[in-house]
Amino acid sequence: MSHTTREKAKLLARVRRIRGQIEAVERALESEAGCSEVLHLLAASRGAMNGLMAEVIEDHVREHVAANDLTETARAEGTDELLDVIRAYLK
Repeated sequence: MSHTTREKAKLLARVRRIRGQIEAVERALESEAGCSEVLHLLAASRGAMNGLMAEVIEDHVREHVAANDLTETARAEGTDELLDVIRAYLK
């Protein structure tokens, strides 16, 4: 069972909160809110997304890279997967 499956409810709750934050950005833009308010909403949304990303990365490392019962092949695959995602994230 994948760690995202075990943590499904918690992760989905975070995604729903992020959706709410993005919808607040949309509402602010539609109502022609000031740029300062929009920037604050965007910063909060980005922080929430980064927090979700950090949580999933941490779980991935614990389950697919650092777990004691992994073979070297499985550990290398988990590491490669993580590095691919981090490279894409940093672009």
